[in-house]
Amino acid sequence: MTDLTDALPLPVPSPAFLDRLATRRSAPAQALIAPGPSEAELDRILTLGARTPDHGKLFPWRFVVLGPQSRARIAEKLTVLAELRDKPAKDQAVLAKLTAAPVTVLVVSTPVPDAKPVWEQELSAGAVCMNLEHAAGGFGYSASWITDWYSYDPQAAALFGVGEDERIAGFIHIGTLAEPPLERPRPEMSAKVTRLP
Repeated sequence: MTDLTDALPLPVPSPAFLDRLATRRSAPAQALIAPGPSEAELDRILTLGARTPDHGKLFPWRFVVLGPQSRARIAEKLTVLAELRDKPAKDQAVLAKLTAAPVTVLVVSTPVPDAKPVWEQELSAGAVCMNLEHAAGGFGYSASWITDWYSYDPQAAALFGVGEDERIAGFIHIGTLAEPPLERPRPEMSAKVTRLP
């Protein structure tokens, strides 16, 4: 248990961390293979992921760790649900993203009613997703933060144990890539930054 009176260290320059940020790239979820994190590594990844900005100290999110068996079982049920959708073939095809990686962490946004603004609580859940990606990278794994149609379909979300007052912030798939990912387009920063005197 952490002693809440302990002072945390002040930030110091970290070239390795800056390099990580400069080269961070989501992995294609369907390309993630074993090995994935061990139980001990995953516990540490989850602990690091939970160190996120959180207005009011509400912890308005929770984790569901999905192993290969649970994902395969749910994917079978999602295949049936996809048949009822507008593009069943496409919606079935994306299920490969759900079943490929060795480990998947589902981040569920669980806003606390009548506390801080819900939007801020949902942003906290999004920050958890990003922290999980960075923590996985710190252990040498690749990760992919995705949502798909089954994140927004109430029947599908229920298969993951997501309640009516909750929302899926993301599926964080973690594993190893056989080949380095290719870079993708990045924004021209001059078009995205406004500086006010």
